[in-house]
Amino acid sequence: MQRVERFFLSLAGLAGALTLWHVFAWTGLYPRYLFPWPGDVLQSLSQQLHQGVLGEHIAVSLFRFFSGYLVAAVVAIPLGLLLGWSRRLWIAVDPLVQVLRPISPIAWLPLVTLWFGIGDLPAIVIIFMASFYPILLGTIAAVKNVDPVYIKVAKNFGASGSHILWRVIVPAAFPYITMGLHFALGTAWIFLVAGEMMGVRSGLGFLIIDARNSMDTGLVIAGMLVIGLLGLAIDRLFGWLERLACRRWGIMEEEGSRWPR
Repeated sequence: MQRVERFFLSLAGLAGALTLWHVFAWTGLYPRYLFPWPGDVLQSLSQQLHQGVLGEHIAVSLFRFFSGYLVAAVVAIPLGLLLGWSRRLWIAVDPLVQVLRPISPIAWLPLVTLWFGIGDLPAIVIIFMASFYPILLGTIAAVKNVDPVYIKVAKNFGASGSHILWRVIVPAAFPYITMGLHFALGTAWIFLVAGEMMGVRSGLGFLIIDARNSMDTGLVIAGMLVIGLLGLAIDRLFGWLERLACRRWGIMEEEGSRWPR
């Protein structure tokens, strides 16, 4: 699909959503203070930008997000390589992972607050938890799906186990590891607001909670829109990096794939 066509279709979708929003607000089904008009949201957003507060909240949230996400990647990728390479070790660890993985990071929030106090660290820990398991399991699956022919050829040439891991397994699995990183990115961003709802006085999550306490629904929706737009920008940036990595390793995009064209 041509980029110009995609651009105009995207604009049409946004225009349709704004129209429906305006019409629903115009019906008066809810009072204006409960369901603000688009203009009210834009006014709240403009005030935050003019005061310089919004930029500070965005900067703090991005710092917490990337801190938790990058630490999760640094821990989960090597661990995933090890567990994917060692079948016995994975069998031993698998039950523990499957028990802990379904527990929502939000369920850990009370304990995280008690353990780490208030400030940036609890939010970073929540984002770490949201990122860790998708990256770990994606890395394990990537290692297990490496073509056995590569390993057999390396063994025939007398390569050691560590040499096979770092010179064969890692390069072959890397493009698929990036897919796990991409999936974890969206999951972690969803839990950013939850991580900033307790024990902090800054960030987009705090902005939304503070606006709710003040019954400023226009600012609540404005904060939600900012989170959505930032999430879209981060996802598209990482998608571009992912496509570069896959092309570098000779993996081509296919028709109907999830990658945007």
